Amino acid sequence: MDRILLRTRYERWEIELNDTLAAYKLYGTLPLDKEINVWGGELYFSVPVECELENGRKIMEVGEVAYWPEGNAFCIFFGKTPASTTSKPEAYSPVTPIGRVLGDVSTMSDLPDRTRVTLGPLD
Repeated sequence: MDRILLRTRYERWEIELNDTLAAYKLYGTLPLDKEINVWGGELYFSVPVECELENGRKIMEVGEVAYWPEGNAFCIFFGKTPASTTSKPEAYSPVTPIGRVLGDVSTMSDLPDRTRVTLGPLD
């Protein structure tokens, strides 16, 4: 399984990708420099990937990483979202789980909208 790194100016999170087609396609587009969007306990940004839904679901675990086919976006879930009906993160619509963050995601709640991030292969 490939590992990638999400970085801001002051933080970094290692992510382990799974063996889905969406994860493979995302890895092939790296590195990416983007501005994030924050939706409750989810951060996301568009990626140049087109892929069908695979093993789709809406209820996620804290630290899970997904590809959202409806919005061609990379997503990380770190807490409850506006769609959550339980204590778990819930996506707006079904997403393809593509991996998980290795380590603590609690500091992601401090990131404001439009924070610049770099997503790249782990060196």
